[in-house]
Amino acid sequence: MPRGDGTGPVGGSGPGTGRGGRGAGGGGRMGGNQPGAGPGGDCVCPKCGARVPHQVGTPCYNISCPKCGAKMVRG
Repeated sequence: MPRGDGTGPVGGSGPGTGRGGRGAGGGGRMGGNQPGAGPGGDCVCPKCGARVPHQVGTPCYNISCPKCGAKMVRG
């Protein structure tokens, strides 16, 4: 409302017209399956499915699978 008289931009005001908000991504602040996803969880091998506990301070992509040697991912 540029002049305070109730006339805003044409078709531009009202609920759901701002930036962000619901529906713009979602999944919480960090999400689950991405770098920096928190201290808990497992590292999973994308090839054979082996799981090892995630170690704080060590990204899963720096860990090799104990079974097949592939790089692990967060899971």
